[in-house]
Amino acid sequence: MNIDVQIVNAFIDGSQGGNPAGVVVDANALTAAQKLKVARQVGLSETAFVSASDTATIRLEFFTPTRQIAHCGHATVATFSLLRQLGIIDDGRHSKETVDGNRDILVADGMAFMEQRAPTFTSIEMASELGGRILASLGLGNGESLGVGAPCVVNTGNAFLLVPLPDERAVAELSPRLPLVESISDELDLIGYYVFSTDTRVKGRHAGARMFAPRFGIAEEAATGMAAGPLACYLHDRLGVAEREMLIEQGWLMQPPSPSVIRVELELADGKISRLMAGGYARVMSSLSVEL
Repeated sequence: MNIDVQIVNAFIDGSQGGNPAGVVVDANALTAAQKLKVARQVGLSETAFVSASDTATIRLEFFTPTRQIAHCGHATVATFSLLRQLGIIDDGRHSKETVDGNRDILVADGMAFMEQRAPTFTSIEMASELGGRILASLGLGNGESLGVGAPCVVNTGNAFLLVPLPDERAVAELSPRLPLVESISDELDLIGYYVFSTDTRVKGRHAGARMFAPRFGIAEEAATGMAAGPLACYLHDRLGVAEREMLIEQGWLMQPPSPSVIRVELELADGKISRLMAGGYARVMSSLSVEL
């Protein structure tokens, strides 16, 4: 049996970069084991599988090369952008059914956005034993300066460890010790680390980040919608950034670079973030056939 997979770059910055995801438009007949086998052969950080849903526009499942995960921002944006380009859906409000419940989707103006929940914050005391191990996992010494704010686990549907650094150079020069990053990610039940500074390549944007998720077979990822959402919440709640719409750069500091930008729109109720929508543009790059 041959499975057709579309490769779609999500969160492209202008006409370049973005984060590639595999998308299987008709996965109704595939088992979980077959989906994992397809994802391994595709070899990207995530592959999305579309099937019929009784409760949402589509059922959407995400597989890394090593396991299934509940949500994936860039693969969601890739999928709904592809479905729009194929004429399967129209602009407007949609939804996805996932293993973790349903989420709202908005397709408009050539972009796709996915819903994330209100954030929860768990601060990390850097003088603690855990704080020391986090620094060591990033190749940083105990005396090295972090950026404004303190490291924090933020969860809007998936948990990420956010680590602020002083400037772009500090983020660019990181040499994380991936086995230690994986161990701490396991311990804290994280997708991975999102390391950032408020330096950006394009004026008017809010942060530039790198993402490391070796626990899920991802050494570094070019754009991570499920991490950019927590970062926007951190910038708003912990660093006092007043804007409700934020632009997060990612992928610029990878080798080779893959410039990406994620747009996050915060929704507030009584002064608190009640939910958010994270999204951007996507472009179909290629297709391939995987044999099962």
